[in-house]
Amino acid sequence: MAFRKFLPLFDRVLVERLAAETVTRGGIMLPEKSQGKVLQATVVAVGPGTTNKDGDTQPVCVTVGEKVLLPEYGGTKVILDDKDYFLFRDADILGKYVD
Repeated sequence: MAFRKFLPLFDRVLVERLAAETVTRGGIMLPEKSQGKVLQATVVAVGPGTTNKDGDTQPVCVTVGEKVLLPEYGGTKVILDDKDYFLFRDADILGKYVD
């Protein structure tokens, strides 16, 4: 709940990465070094959006609670109450998962 005390500015999106798979489908335990980087995350907070040259606000494309696909590199790590979150620009998010 620490992210409720943190509000991203402009077109920034605060996400929490999903946990890496530690067991294969066959039941084999994976060591930490062989686990792939997790590119899926859940949106926990969004900024209000950017302002265009006319002064109108361009809203962010994602909403809180959606699952998104992140680029392999990038983002700014933010630690809130000993938990890792990441800040991305709205344009850096590759896509969102639809239920």
